Formats: sequence, C-alpha cells, structure tokens
Amino acid sequence: MKKIAVLMGGISNEREISLKSGVAVERTLRESGYDVTPVVLESESLECLPAGIETVFIALHGGYGENGGVQADLDLLGIPYTGPGAAASRIAMDKVLTKQVFEQAEVPTPPFEVLCVGETLSKLRLPVVVKPPRGGSSVGISKVTAAHELELAVLAACQTDDQGEALVESFVPGREWTVSVLDGVALPVVEILAPGGWYGFTAKYTQGATRFSFPDSLEEQPLTAQAQCYALLACQALGCRGVSRVDFRVTPEGELFVLEVNTVPGLTSTSLLPQAAARAGITFNQLCAKLIELAAHD
Repeated sequence: MKKIAVLMGGISNEREISLKSGVAVERTLRESGYDVTPVVLESESLECLPAGIETVFIALHGGYGENGGVQADLDLLGIPYTGPGAAASRIAMDKVLTKQVFEQAEVPTPPFEVLCVGETLSKLRLPVVVKPPRGGSSVGISKVTAAHELELAVLAACQTDDQGEALVESFVPGREWTVSVLDGVALPVVEILAPGGWYGFTAKYTQGATRFSFPDSLEEQPLTAQAQCYALLACQALGCRGVSRVDFRVTPEGELFVLEVNTVPGLTSTSLLPQAAARAGITFNQLCAKLIELAAHD
C-alpha cells in the first residue's frame, strides 16, 4: 500500500484554508485505501516529514506551499509530489512574473502597474483591483473605485506581500470564470456568481454565499472553448504539470482576460476544482487518486 503524506497548515495567511483542504484530501484518500499520514507544518521546513513516505500530496496554500519552496525541498529528497514543479510554482506564485510570461506568450491579461506604499497610479484609470503580488485566497485584495481609496488599498496589499509591493490591475467588468487544467486537459468552465459581483475572501469561503454555474449552452460553447484554450496556453507558458486552475474575467462583449494561475487549487467544500471535475464526471475520490497518480519530482 502506497504511503502518502498530506501536507497542510504552514505559516502563510492561507493556513486555515489549507487545513480545510488537507482534511478533505486525507479523508478521501483513506476511503480510497491509501496509507495516509497528515502532516501539519508549523514552519517552512520538511523536518517533520515521516520516514518512508512514497508520495506527498500538497494541500499547502500560499507561501512555502506555492512559491516553489516545498517543491524544491521534495525534489532534493527525491519524493514525488502533486502539482507543478518548483520553477513553475515560483513563477505562478508571483503575479507580476506571471503577467510578464503571459505577455510573452500572448495570453490576454489586464493592464497593470506595480506600486509601493505612497506611490500613485501613472497610467491606469479607475476602477482598479489592488492585490499583493505573492498572496492568494483574496487576502489583501481590494477593488478601488475612487481615488481616495487607493492609498489604503495599496497599503493593505503591501503589508500582505512579502516584498512590500502591490499589483494594481485594471478592473475588467463582466463575468468571472475559472478553468481547471488536469493532466493537460481543460475541465469544464465554472462561472462564479458572487454577491455584488465581487469574489472576495468572504464570498470564497462562506458556504452558500456564492453561486456557481456552468456556461455550457450551445450559444456559450465558442467562448468557453476559447477560455479552455487560453487556460491550456497559460499553463504551458508557465510549465505547469499535474493540476492548476486559471482564473478569468469575461467582458460583456465576450473578451477574455486571464488573471492568474493557481498551482495548488483549493479542495474545500466550496472549492472550484472539485466542482469542475464533478461536471466532467470525476468524483472527488477519483480526482485525488488521479493527482497521486500524476505525482512527480524534478
């Protein structure tokens, strides 16, 4: 029986979400017959990883779990792990680097600037979205519609970012879509219908706060197919393997913009990857088992 460690917790601001993902993964892997050991990290180190582990399931969101740190350490140990490798994880975790890669690969992404505390916009018009370039789970993210709101939004993002920067992005009005890519295949598009049209932290992690739908009508199929193509292109440009999730904004005119790539998608009861997999006929147990099957190291 394969010995699996499920990594969760950590010291990033996404610790609580990671614990929820980890518990869900641990439960389903046990049901599937794996020998599972939960490993709750309290530092950016694998010193507590038990001996004899054959594969690591990374349910560690943010920081060490997504910036390539834990991936690089597992590479040194020669232990296969779920999700993309260290290099792809490092780039995807940095939204500025990601957008630069997108521009080179001709993946459409909203115009942006990088600001520090006290700096103001030079070329972008309001409204804008301000976010920490190296954070996730909508922590430290604000939508700014008036000039007097910008200073506090930049400050909040800089305080959350480990390099003290804020990514400021033109707000794209319209719909919010996401496409998960599993083993080089784009799963069905999920549309996010958040209260007030803002998919922030509360909307993400409050059960029932946000509705989800699948824009798969005949009329929508050309646009959803284009989104799936862009999702594949984005993952290829970053060098992602295993599973990733690509987030989009879609204008009323049907123009697509890629926001970011998440290399350790959430696996909680409200998470998007399990919903997309289920729409494709893949159960949560099958999804987790597939990720174990795809585990690799560099």
